[in-house]
Amino acid sequence: MNHTRAYRLPRLCLPRPGIDLRKWAVIACDQHTAEPDYWQRVAAEVGDAPSTLQLIYPEAFLGEADGAARIARIQAAMRAYLAGGLLAEHTGAVYVERRIGARVRRGLMLELDLAHYDFRPGSASLIRPTEQTIVARLAPRIEVRRGAALELPHILVLIDDPGGTVIEPLAAARARFAPLYDTELMLGGGRVAGWAADAAAAQQACAALDLLADPAAFAARHGVAPGTPVMQFAMGDGNHSLATAKAIWEAMAATAPAGHPCRHALVEVENIHDPALEFEPIHRLLFGLQADPREWLAQAFGARLALTDLPSAPALAAAVRAAAAGGQVAGLIGPGPRCTLLRLADPPSTLAVGSLQPLLDQWLADGRMHEIDYVHGDDTLARLAQQPGCAGVLLPTLDKNALLHMVVREGVLPRKTFSMGEAHEKRYYVEARRLDGGAAP
Repeated sequence: MNHTRAYRLPRLCLPRPGIDLRKWAVIACDQHTAEPDYWQRVAAEVGDAPSTLQLIYPEAFLGEADGAARIARIQAAMRAYLAGGLLAEHTGAVYVERRIGARVRRGLMLELDLAHYDFRPGSASLIRPTEQTIVARLAPRIEVRRGAALELPHILVLIDDPGGTVIEPLAAARARFAPLYDTELMLGGGRVAGWAADAAAAQQACAALDLLADPAAFAARHGVAPGTPVMQFAMGDGNHSLATAKAIWEAMAATAPAGHPCRHALVEVENIHDPALEFEPIHRLLFGLQADPREWLAQAFGARLALTDLPSAPALAAAVRAAAAGGQVAGLIGPGPRCTLLRLADPPSTLAVGSLQPLLDQWLADGRMHEIDYVHGDDTLARLAQQPGCAGVLLPTLDKNALLHMVVREGVLPRKTFSMGEAHEKRYYVEARRLDGGAAP
């Protein structure tokens, strides 16, 4: 097989025995960005206990005046946790289960080789983005990662494994693996557990991963011409975190010694065909509106746009879900309590987000509003959109079974098109990985 391996088994750090894992594990830093009160609740839960809260920069607080001081505190906490023996090293494959209600999502921890990742438009790399990367969003993340002793991943990467050959055998063999961690997650996050996969299971998983990257099998799976560049790993969640790692590596690659840990990034890999993996839309929250955006939509689309008012945000969400299969639809909540179903004929893009995002960007550039945020959850959007001067664009769900085919055939989707679950289902930080080349005490 003509294949270059774009991954390796990880060398990671886990919280030492005795640490309260419920306080240790906090949700991805890019969640609840419009809800600083969520992060205040996290801080209250954690108190003075060892926690990944001290090792991340919640993006709800980006732009505040103490940014540089906050980054310095984060990096100092990383060094202190290492020096204080709060982390223990583990080398090898880690099998992960995340329970949310009755669903169990399964994953495998790997290190991805950033030399095989390209987030630029038109990427044909083995590790590929599924959505447009917002380069402006990388700067604060780069400042946190530059000079950091640790990375903490919330990155979820997808593999296209319809036969369940990589992760599912690990689940079947779990009983013989050594347990590494198991904890309830705070604030409705469910539960997460990890096991050390034995050498035989890890070898089997790697062999199956390599088979997925066989060029002929890849072309047949996606119905594309032989020779089409293989996409072995597709970004799910955490696109900007992986792009940050890539940017740091590109800046140092020419002078870094061989084997430098910054060439790789720690991720959790999941099978897009896992029935427990559900996709949700990422909605748009508009701040500082100067008028009702219905007027601007009518100007942009004319007679192609039909507007239907509905009595409530839940009714609007239900209508968007029901109508999405029969045409391009979205919802608009606010200003105020008004809820409107938008139906667009002859749309300019295959996806509603692709039709609407260029308009939102133009309104922002024109000064008709002053900010766009990206929000998970219908209820959260409905609540935030009814604040003064705000409105929310409620988007339909992307069919996960179509995602990878679209990326292979058409390239990356518009930014923030989909989410792997709602906000409380996002990855919580448990594992870390050293970036300074040292070994954990």
